[in-house]
Amino acid sequence: MKPGLLFHCQHSLGLGHLVRTLALARSLASAFEVTVVAGGELPAQLDLPPGIELVRLPPLALADGGLVSVDDRFTVESAQRVRTSVVLDTFRRLRPEIVVVELFPFGRKKLAGELVPLLTEARAAGALVVSSLRDILVRGRSDQAAHDERASVTANELFDLILVHADPSFVRLQETFRPRTPLRVPVEYTGFVVPDTPLPAPPAERTGPIVVSAGGGRFGGALLRAAADLELDEPVRLVAGPFLPDAEWDELQRLTRPRDGVELVRSVPSLAAELVCARASVSQCGYNTALDLLRSRVPALVVPFSAPGEDEQTRRAALLARVGAVRVLDGALDADAVRAVVGTTPALPDLQLDGAARSRATLAELVAGRQRGAA
Repeated sequence: MKPGLLFHCQHSLGLGHLVRTLALARSLASAFEVTVVAGGELPAQLDLPPGIELVRLPPLALADGGLVSVDDRFTVESAQRVRTSVVLDTFRRLRPEIVVVELFPFGRKKLAGELVPLLTEARAAGALVVSSLRDILVRGRSDQAAHDERASVTANELFDLILVHADPSFVRLQETFRPRTPLRVPVEYTGFVVPDTPLPAPPAERTGPIVVSAGGGRFGGALLRAAADLELDEPVRLVAGPFLPDAEWDELQRLTRPRDGVELVRSVPSLAAELVCARASVSQCGYNTALDLLRSRVPALVVPFSAPGEDEQTRRAALLARVGAVRVLDGALDADAVRAVVGTTPALPDLQLDGAARSRATLAELVAGRQRGAA
């Protein structure tokens, strides 16, 4: 019988954390009985990996620096009470060998009320506790030093391992995490996590449209509207994202309906597959989108999402631009900026992209080592 693994994931602004968690869960399922506890709004069509149990929490999201309830049946306070109860009940029902939490304690401070009781009980029950981190942490907080210190102390107290889903030759944790108290918990770099579906090789000549995308879409309206207004001699496909607000979707439909050569769609099964033949990509620069750009080798112009306290995409874009993999927009989106990218050949940095398999192997060995020690 496979050991149990409980994976807590909270996506708040877009879909990136959920997409990465599900890619990890798909790989982990060959070695573990995986249950994913999802705390954000879920898209109407969710490609859940086979054999994975999904536990849905009353969804919360971030807005104006605070939590908001996405389900009208709950206030933030009532959602938090229900979530804490469901999280603990799920752990007690499953009694997993490993509990993995996405981003905490390096982020998700507002969810400490449900996560700290889970992790405390997990450690008391003898479960291994692991943090799953993306490549780059946010460093735009007003209390950044205190945040980093609190995260390091909490990690040292409650965690057995930190998995960083990045290639250390590209970026390392200490570049965006600088506490006074050093981390004592081991840190393992897994390489980047990408879906296990292989992509075809890009054609010798790219004949597809220019693809404009905005991740989950919750904060992509401005980019999509600017792209819809461009006068280009190329067909354009706008991928709005499932979380683009309905009013903005309606406005985009109004803008694009009379435009020949401009197609608007809500979502696509695989952005990377769309980009393989695309003439160029215009996008934000979230974790998953950036990896789709690299895997598809598409000429790419990136417009990083930024807001007060959100500098992760800007940092990632700068790193990718430094190695020649993308171009970063400097100023407002215009047709000349897009035309300048079409026909270019991006550099292909040699990065580890087997993060899902490496994560599975690392966690399986962690459990095996614990079992050998108990024998």
